[in-house]
Amino acid sequence: MSDTAPIVPEDHGLEPGQDNVQFMGLDIHNPVFAISGVLTVAFVIATLIFREAAAEALGGLRVWLTTTFDWVFMISANVFVLFCLVLIVTPLGNVRIGGKDATADYSYWGWFAMLFAAGMGIGLMFFGVLEPMYHFNNPPLGLAPPVVDGALVPEAVDEARRMGMAATIFHWGLHPWAIYAVVALSLALASYNLGLPLSVRSAFYPIFGESVRGWTGHIIDVLAVFATLFGLATSLGFGASQALAGLNDLYGVPNTDNMKVLLIAGITAVALGSVLAGLDAGVKRLSEINLLLALLLLVAVILLGPTMSIITGFFANSADYVMNLPVLANWIGREDDAFIHGWTTFYWAWWISWSPFVGMFIARVSRGRTVREFVTCVLIIPTIASIVWMTTFGGTAITQFLADGYAGVQDTVVAYVPELSLFRMLEPLPLFSITAPLGIIVVILFFVTSSDSGSLVIDTITAGGKVDAPVAQRIFWCTFEGLIAIALLLGGGLAALQAGAIATGFPFAILLLLMTYALFKALRSERQQQQ
Repeated sequence: MSDTAPIVPEDHGLEPGQDNVQFMGLDIHNPVFAISGVLTVAFVIATLIFREAAAEALGGLRVWLTTTFDWVFMISANVFVLFCLVLIVTPLGNVRIGGKDATADYSYWGWFAMLFAAGMGIGLMFFGVLEPMYHFNNPPLGLAPPVVDGALVPEAVDEARRMGMAATIFHWGLHPWAIYAVVALSLALASYNLGLPLSVRSAFYPIFGESVRGWTGHIIDVLAVFATLFGLATSLGFGASQALAGLNDLYGVPNTDNMKVLLIAGITAVALGSVLAGLDAGVKRLSEINLLLALLLLVAVILLGPTMSIITGFFANSADYVMNLPVLANWIGREDDAFIHGWTTFYWAWWISWSPFVGMFIARVSRGRTVREFVTCVLIIPTIASIVWMTTFGGTAITQFLADGYAGVQDTVVAYVPELSLFRMLEPLPLFSITAPLGIIVVILFFVTSSDSGSLVIDTITAGGKVDAPVAQRIFWCTFEGLIAIALLLGGGLAALQAGAIATGFPFAILLLLMTYALFKALRSERQQQQ
């Protein structure tokens, strides 16, 4: 092949749904749908029947993966960040998704709304208050704790506060969004520039060629389905736990397993309605409403909380994040195993398991952007938004504790009741009767937007890249997303949710490293074509 020849021949013969099987009104890819569907149903049934055994197995799996393969997750995440930064500053960034004459399908506002709501909405609500306070109490890198036997240690307070915020932003900044950007850009380029079906296997065509149509591609897509299902189930479980904890705290709704099941079922039904309405009428509209309400809650906390501390904290926390980024991203010679294994490795696995879902969703709405514009927006803007969010919510909680002596959030961290951290932070602020219900609504809407967009993505994968698969298939995947969340919650609680994300994230981390190389090859070829 010459240097100017396209990396994918025009007569490649790969079309969306070409190997699909149609029966009983369904249009499914064989054997991806069958394998994914059967294994999903079997997992849900087995976990619900053998709840204690499932909890023990999932807990052991989580510990083994995080302690044995932490280096795989750490190296992978660092590679993705460096690769994205290279794309921004090199001529490869000039490539336009969809061809040199392509125009954007969505405005910046609509694009950002869908990107952010799908990317990490529930996680920000669940961990936004909890994590900064947790790392303040237990700072990484062997730093001294600021509270000993219930008493403040003044000389350790400032360093613990700064490192607590830096460590939190580390988990929500460049690294997760670099993971999403690599997958999204790979899928967008494969579909809109190379003319391949919108499926995860297509991103590997520059490496495997026509083999992606066979079992190589089947295995890739099945792994993508399971990574998406378990990554989503983790988020949905967190969201349901937090929403129910808030309802219990405010209105006395029983915080029981049965109520969690009912809540997940009810919200899944709402998500199903959004899925059936489609991308523009359902998912996009809900995402925009969700973003507006989240911004309203954010502004309320900024105005009602320690406003100047939040404003100055944004710049200080950004600087602390940048300065501590190299040491936090290094895994060699570290002695803070609890931080690396309990937090960082879990997060990288969670983001990786989310990446097929978020990546494909972002790819579907990103035609017309240049690679530089795409990577900059997907990498930098959400990172800034995450710093603002963590500074506002987590920074407010730390200020309440240090300046006002209010220990509401501190108590939830010590007792590790993470579901209540947000509400304990809001409680001493004015208008609690308004902001707390608003927080519950935002959590639920993030639940819905994650579930509905995830269902569309899984349906696309299992329909051979078709974006207009029959309604019954969307119903199936949306329903089983909720059922997996229920199964994991009942079969081990939040620890089981984390184990599921890590177990599916590990094999997909290896695939993403291969995808990065395939993306580089595709971009180099496409740049030559667009010159």
